[in-house]
Amino acid sequence: QLQLVESGGGLVQPGGSLRLSCAASGFTLDYYAIGWFRQAPGKEREGVACISSGGDSTSYADSVKGRFTISRDNAKNTVYLQMNTLKPEDTASYYCAAAYNIGYRVFRRCVATAGADFGSWGQGTQVTVSS
Repeated sequence: QLQLVESGGGLVQPGGSLRLSCAASGFTLDYYAIGWFRQAPGKEREGVACISSGGDSTSYADSVKGRFTISRDNAKNTVYLQMNTLKPEDTASYYCAAAYNIGYRVFRRCVATAGADFGSWGQGTQVTVSS
């Protein structure tokens, strides 16, 4: 059974860092593009960052560019989101999702469409940025 499990969330002070992990089980991530998305209470889901199946292409929301980095280790079947210089507005539930063998045109809209083309989702991990 295809499953994604997020971990690494928690409470952090403004300016701090966290690294989220998205571990896959039941399938190999090799042919999947992976995205990180977030949703704050009362707000719509938004795209944060996406990485292509080979890891050679990435995209980021403007609000996190220069602060967040998405990466993947296919040998460990895991995708990461390194989050630095966290701000209170980064507070949200963070989800990873997978899309199988999508072309570049679909990948390019990953962030803008908040993962509308992604069919497999994890349960999420909470990130709270507060002093």
